[in-house]
Amino acid sequence: MRWMVTGAGGMLGTDLVERLRAQDAQVIALPRSALDIRDREAVLRALRELRPSVVINCAAWTAVDDAETQEDAALRVNGHAVAFLAEGCAEVGARLVQPSTDYVFDGSAHEPYAEDAATAPLGAYGRTKLAGELAVLETLPSTGYVVRTAWMYGRAGASFVRTMIRLEAERETVNVVDDQHGQPTWTRDLAASLVDLVRADAPAGIYHGTSSGRTTWYGLAREVFTLLGADPGRVRPVTSAEFPRPAPRPAFGVLGHKRWEAAGLSPIRHWRDALRAAWPEMAGSA
Repeated sequence: MRWMVTGAGGMLGTDLVERLRAQDAQVIALPRSALDIRDREAVLRALRELRPSVVINCAAWTAVDDAETQEDAALRVNGHAVAFLAEGCAEVGARLVQPSTDYVFDGSAHEPYAEDAATAPLGAYGRTKLAGELAVLETLPSTGYVVRTAWMYGRAGASFVRTMIRLEAERETVNVVDDQHGQPTWTRDLAASLVDLVRADAPAGIYHGTSSGRTTWYGLAREVFTLLGADPGRVRPVTSAEFPRPAPRPAFGVLGHKRWEAAGLSPIRHWRDALRAAWPEMAGSA
């Protein structure tokens, strides 16, 4: 099996390539400098020449707030480019794994969103990611995977966890939003789950690749302070209204994991257990 990873230099791509190489898999790692997925001809040419069995697309526009004023640019990466990858995968007979986001939901739920729950993105970022989902599901109904994730952190790239580590050293107190609920997800855990999903030959379709359990940004910040040996009382809860941002955030982005179990696979472990396992790497790299 030959794996191709686009966006291989990013947070998820870095851990994914490392995971595959640790398993002695044949990996074609393509950072943005090696393949601009916005270029349809370049995408089709790469797929025809490299003939991968599986493509995992880790390339994405992730600047949520910027997408509000640059939706067309975000759509080129998160929507149109994914359609190019799906087209090419259909031509060469490759499977495609497309990470997506909880932002495809409006956050009005009170129980974890099922994989088949109705989507209703609040902002531009969610709309562009939903366009990518639809491109995969429509073009590759039997060989395409959409894996929604959220609140990612890892050793490569910026993340909320890394920001909290820095702010603990810089500020006496930190104000953090306590009315947005989600699932912090370590990219190393997600990478392992994506590989397992393909290797198990699981049914195509939508899966939710987030840690188990739930918390708020405030709860996550307190856990980071605790792991640093700092007083978690230095983290102060505030509302989203006190921290206005250009892009609306879903108040409830907790995702359900029933399709993993239906496919005979285990969902990702609890977010707190994952953070503690990731801690030596996160604290060291920070």
